[in-house]
Amino acid sequence: MSAAPLALTMGEPAGIGGEIALAAWSRLRVSGPGFVAIDDPDRLAALARHLGRDVPVRAVGSLAEGAASFPRALPVLPEPLAAPVEPGRPDPAHGPAIIRSVERAVALARAGEAGGVVTNPLAKTTLLAGGIGHAGHTTWLAELAGGGVPVMMLASPLLKVVPVTVHIPLAEVPAALTTARIVATARIVAAALRADFGIARPRLAVTGLNPHAGEEGTIGREEIATIRPAIEILRGEGLAVSGPHPADSLFHERARAGYDAALCMYHDQALIPIKTLDFAGGVNVTLGLPIVRTSPDHGTACDIAGQGIADPSSLIAAIELAAAMAARRERARAA
Repeated sequence: MSAAPLALTMGEPAGIGGEIALAAWSRLRVSGPGFVAIDDPDRLAALARHLGRDVPVRAVGSLAEGAASFPRALPVLPEPLAAPVEPGRPDPAHGPAIIRSVERAVALARAGEAGGVVTNPLAKTTLLAGGIGHAGHTTWLAELAGGGVPVMMLASPLLKVVPVTVHIPLAEVPAALTTARIVATARIVAAALRADFGIARPRLAVTGLNPHAGEEGTIGREEIATIRPAIEILRGEGLAVSGPHPADSLFHERARAGYDAALCMYHDQALIPIKTLDFAGGVNVTLGLPIVRTSPDHGTACDIAGQGIADPSSLIAAIELAAAMAARRERARAA
């Protein structure tokens, strides 16, 4: 695992981020990997008391101090909230602290003090109310990290998927889907599979856009005009790329054995199979950045916040994956 601790952001305080952070510390405090929350220590301590969790919370002044404290208490770099938290009710007054939490985490990762950043889920409305011109983490993190082309991967032990187009209306996907975009995404994915996942010769499976991958143009021509040319370019570069595959037959067990990651043409084509196969264990990974960033593969879950029933599995998986990715990067730099 990475020698440096991970920085865990606050996320939406009215959601489940705090309680899954408490649960993650309870699970990982003995064997690690270690992390330091950038949060309001008073609100986390109060939340632990409310939930009846035996989690001591300790305010620390640095990540190094936090790493030393981790086996005995949940270490927190203080980021005080401007108003009390009511579970299930996001408050725009929390926006500045949420934003500072992310900014500090990225700065620590860029400085090498944090092995990587793990982000708790955000409420987009609170983020926008805080004055950030991004509706989510990914493009904002690329800006904070100083560059890179961010690519979203959803990863679990059962499946890795990458949507080539992400948060756009379905009606806009055909126009947004270009050969150049597919090629650029696939290059980033292949490089990340080698560097961050230790796969020496990654195999990529590319889906079609239309039902049955277009059936040779009878149900749409995007496969012929856009997707196949991208596959040929990538094969010409020596990458192991197959497709375009009909998406409805690409995600069963035998098919998954034939590739390391699937490139899908739009958001739901990628996220439905992984959330069906491993909803609790999936991790959102941002590829293409100079820092490591992972996140749970779920939202703020404000409807169950404060009830103590949130499943921390995805956050724990995100922490473990971030630590493994950071360790591989450290070894590569030392080589």
